[in-house]
Order: sequence, then structure tokens, then C-alpha cells
Amino acid sequence: MDFTPSPRTQQYLERIRAFIRDHILPVEEQHFREVSARRHGADWTQWAVSPAVEALKARARAEGLWNLFLPDAELGAGLSTVEYAPLAEEMGRSFLAPEVFNCNAPDTGNMEVLWKYGTAEQKERWLKPLLAGELRSAFCMTEPDVASSDATNMRATAVVEGDEIVLNGKKWWTTGLGHPKCKVAIFMGLTDPKADRHHQHSMVLVPLDAPGVSIQRMLPVFGEYDEPYGHGEVWFENVRVPKANFIVGPGKGFEIAQGRLGPGRIHHCMRCIGAAERALQLLIERGIARVAFGKPLVNLGGNRERIADLRIAIDQARLLTLFAAWKLDDVGALGALSEISAIKVVAPNVLQQVVDEAIQIHGGAGVSSDVPLTALFAQARALRLADGPDAVHRGVIAKLELSKYHHLMKQHRSQGE
Repeated sequence: MDFTPSPRTQQYLERIRAFIRDHILPVEEQHFREVSARRHGADWTQWAVSPAVEALKARARAEGLWNLFLPDAELGAGLSTVEYAPLAEEMGRSFLAPEVFNCNAPDTGNMEVLWKYGTAEQKERWLKPLLAGELRSAFCMTEPDVASSDATNMRATAVVEGDEIVLNGKKWWTTGLGHPKCKVAIFMGLTDPKADRHHQHSMVLVPLDAPGVSIQRMLPVFGEYDEPYGHGEVWFENVRVPKANFIVGPGKGFEIAQGRLGPGRIHHCMRCIGAAERALQLLIERGIARVAFGKPLVNLGGNRERIADLRIAIDQARLLTLFAAWKLDDVGALGALSEISAIKVVAPNVLQQVVDEAIQIHGGAGVSSDVPLTALFAQARALRLADGPDAVHRGVIAKLELSKYHHLMKQHRSQGE
């Protein structure tokens, strides 16, 4: 395998890097200061779309830096997962870049679902405006009352009644729910409890203005609400939508989830690596410029060894993620389960490790809002839970690894009997 960026990737990479440097970074710090100054906290009804960000998005779209994640040459850039991975890493160096290029979660995952599984009508109504950046979307899976790391615990229901689907249940940590342009959610619920465990659940498209849908609150992450997207708790009480709102059909939820989560986890992990590179850069710049006890901080207390260890960790995480992307392209998500689970453990932990060291070398500044380290730390820590906690991914890896020794385990069981 060869992870040298393809000519198309290299071209996009140079353009993205220049766009972030010339247009996004000069706006980003001021943008978040303004958000902080006018912060409305939990009152998401007052959240507003930033004109500066919208202007950046219009510029990016005009320059062809738009929907780069989608492996469709007509609707996106037509890049493979391994080709797109370095672009996701570069975007990860900026908080705004993924949105500016219309490559931000959860919309990318939802767009891929509609592109891959949606009907012509669903694509016209929802995919087309999502690709145009005219609206935003959410994904409703995690529930407050059960351990949602085990999806078979899900209590929310999507039951067929005549020509309609009736939705009931509570969902939370629904990212993007507070955005003024968030108009549709993909809801995952239990349809047939008597079916086998992988055919009990369905995914349903739900307009957020449907009767019975109520946003209860926004949830802060380490005290921050991530305006204007946010992470919300939303209740569905006898919400009725047409049967045509099933994605693929009843009982196909797990099949769709596998197709959705594979590429999305690659994107998350590569953005983590980009964020880790930014944190390491901040650490080194601070360590060179700051002097204590007559020496630059980089020359004190084993900081050079720490820098070396962080460089090794970032590069290892990148190579592992590129390998997972290559395998996903080669054999599909089911064939790359172990590798995808591995990077989901490794990348956020590496980011957390790098940011923690960067905070330490910044001293009091590291836990202030003068540098972006607390936001990067929150990103890392939250991602160790999002799309499955570390323990679940380690469980998947162990199960697949032990399956290679099935004959030995069977032999020892028989001897024990």
C-alpha cells in the first residue's frame, strides 16, 4: 500500500491549506470571541448564523472547495476515503474549516446515508439542500435512559401504523440540533423487537417541525454550548411521518449504520490528527518563546523527550488511520471493523495527550480562552465517547482478535468438559 497523496489530493490539499491560512484563520479567533461576547447559553432560540462564516462558505463553494468528502464526482470531489483523509486532517487544524467546506459532522454522515440509500424523493427534498449548504441536519441515536453504547438497549420506537410511522422516545447528545438551519433529523428506533438483533431497528427521516417533536434543552460540554450547533435533548411524542420516510425500509437501521459510521470515523480521526498537529505547534512555539530559570521551556524538565514522544504518537496515529482508510476502500466497513475501532481509540487519545502537554507548558494561559487548548481538549475527550466509547471499540478489537484462535478456545473448552 502507498499512502502518498494522489495528484488530486495534493492539489486539493494545497488549496485547502491556502484557504485556511488566508481566509479562515484570520476570521476564526474574532468569530469565537464574538460568539462568547453575545453568548446566549442554553437559550438556543436566540442562536444566530454568523454572516462571516456564511461569507466564507460562499467563497469556498465558488472556489470548488465544497463537499470534498463525498465519493461522487458529480456531487462532490469523487475522492476515495484514503484520498480524502489528508484533507480531513488539514481541516482539523481549524474549528471552522469543516463547516466552511461543507464537510462537518453530522451532516457529512447524513448526506452519505441519503446519497447511498435514499430514494429519489428523499434526495430531492433533503440531500440536495444539504449539499448546497442551505440547511443542516441531526442524527438521533443516543438516549438518556439506557446505555446507548449497546444499540440493542434502544427504547425509542418507530412503529408502522397503516401508511405512517409513529415515533416515540427521548434522544440526547444530538449534535447540530440548535442550529437555526437544522431542519431534519435521522431518527433510529425499534421497529420489530421479534426480529433478530440486527434487523429490529430502522432509520427514519423526521422534519424537526413535525408535530410532537420538541427540543427540551441544549447540553453543555465542559460548560460550553458550541453555538450555533449545540448538542441537544429532543423528545418524540407520537410523531407521525409517512412510510416513505423510512431509509431503505423497516429493519435496515444497523445495515445503514455500518455504512454511515465507517467513513465518518475516518474523518473524525483525521481531524483529530490535524488538531493534534495544531496543539503540538502551539506547545513548541510556547516552549521556544517562554523562558524560565534562564532557559527556554523546551530545554527544561524533559520537555524535549515529551515533544519527541508526541511526534511519534501523532505519526503512529496517522499511519494507523490511513491504513484503516485504505482497508475501508479495499474491503468495505465490515472488513475493516478492527482497524476502524482501533483508530477510534487511538486518535482522540493522542489528541488528548498532546493537548494536555500543551496546556501544561502554557501554564495558566493553557486553561484560559486566550489559546484554543481547552476547546481542543473538550473535542478530544468528547470523541472518546462519541460513536462508541473506548471500551466498546476495544471489545470489538478483542472479539475479532480472539476469533482467530477459535480452534484453540474450542479445544480448551472441550478439555475442560
